Amino acid sequence: MKFSAQEEFGLRCLLVIAKSPKPLTIPEVASIEGISQTHVAKMLALLRKAGFVTSSRGQVGGYQLARPANEIRLNDVLYSLGGKLYDDEFCRRHRGQLSSCSHDIGCTIRGLWDSVQQAVDHVLAPLTLADMVRPTTNVAWSERPRAVDVLNN
Repeated sequence: MKFSAQEEFGLRCLLVIAKSPKPLTIPEVASIEGISQTHVAKMLALLRKAGFVTSSRGQVGGYQLARPANEIRLNDVLYSLGGKLYDDEFCRRHRGQLSSCSHDIGCTIRGLWDSVQQAVDHVLAPLTLADMVRPTTNVAWSERPRAVDVLNN
């Protein structure tokens, strides 16, 4: 399973903005992250539309967080950039050319994807942008909820 480049780049752009004491321009974010200005502009447009950043024009303009970092949940950010791994529409979107999924009755795959989504939600839901901006140690990360704990419960 992979996170998309859009999710990776979008989160990186948001983290750079969260760490900055002043609004950042697209060229500044691109330079800091080593991402093209085109990609940064696309990510910031998505993040602005989702309500995570605001932008202002002028000499001191740029992008800044729309609300405090401790109010921005990572799962909300990642889902706005790429969507959930599994939701109620998953089977409908992946039925191929059939009018309904050929495994609709007694589907074992649906349960698997639902469990994976629950595990991802369990890990991401408590995390905020502030948690990512704050320096951490490996010990601190080991205390976070683990996906395997969800599957074992």
